[in-house]
Amino acid sequence: MSDVRGTDIGSVVSKSVIYFIMAIFAVLAIYPIFWLVIQSFKTTQDYLLNSKLDFPKKWFFQNYVQSWKRGKFGTLIVNSVFYTGITVSAVIAFGFMAGFAFSKIPSKATPFLLGSFVIGILLTLQSVMVPLFLMVNAAGLYNTRLGVLIPYIGIGLPMGVYLATEYIRSIPDALVESARIDGAKYIRIFSSIIVPMAAPVAVTVAIMTVTGTWNEFMLINILASSDKIKSIPVGIARFSGALASDYGKQFAALVIGLIPMLIFYVLFRKQITKGVAAGAVKG
Repeated sequence: MSDVRGTDIGSVVSKSVIYFIMAIFAVLAIYPIFWLVIQSFKTTQDYLLNSKLDFPKKWFFQNYVQSWKRGKFGTLIVNSVFYTGITVSAVIAFGFMAGFAFSKIPSKATPFLLGSFVIGILLTLQSVMVPLFLMVNAAGLYNTRLGVLIPYIGIGLPMGVYLATEYIRSIPDALVESARIDGAKYIRIFSSIIVPMAAPVAVTVAIMTVTGTWNEFMLINILASSDKIKSIPVGIARFSGALASDYGKQFAALVIGLIPMLIFYVLFRKQITKGVAAGAVKG
């Protein structure tokens, strides 16, 4: 009887410790967002002269109105959603088709082609910015949405192809072979067998691509000069400079850029959790 009670007490203690640690991590994750929102309602003078931990002396809601107009966020948000949506769709579609071919369709060219994609993971954005600019400019795509989308998709594909290939490779070959014996073409096998089974890693690829594309700043800044083409990070950067910063409006701009990502995680939190967990277990 004492052993049972001891086990119950130990279970309660261990759960309490786990919940306490989780609570600490939750506070560490939520507090910066809370602090950012509070600062966005301060004037620059209020922010500089008073404690950074205090609430605003006067809640200045005009920061959001002025930031929206000055940053032209109406156009920039549409552009960011467009770039992110197209890039995620293309990376998942092309990445999984390539991953299926590399892992399930025998070919002597597979090692070379797969290796060429994997090498792309090692390349930093800074190392390819100038060549990309020259190529886009030579192709006549400078300051166009297509000229932004092609590099975005190309940058996201290496990781997408690698993850898709490794995941699909773990799917038993017997499933593909049995479908082939029944007369199914590769396109039917891919759409009916591989895609449903590889959904978890697709979520992982989508998360990585969404965050990378939505927050990308350097590349679009050199591939586009028109505000009609640029995205949210460029608009946020307008509120800071080498000599001065309008902190209230800058914090408001950061909140405006953060809200769509928070909505994305809230709406798809269950799919994201299941996809990452399933992908981790499968890998």
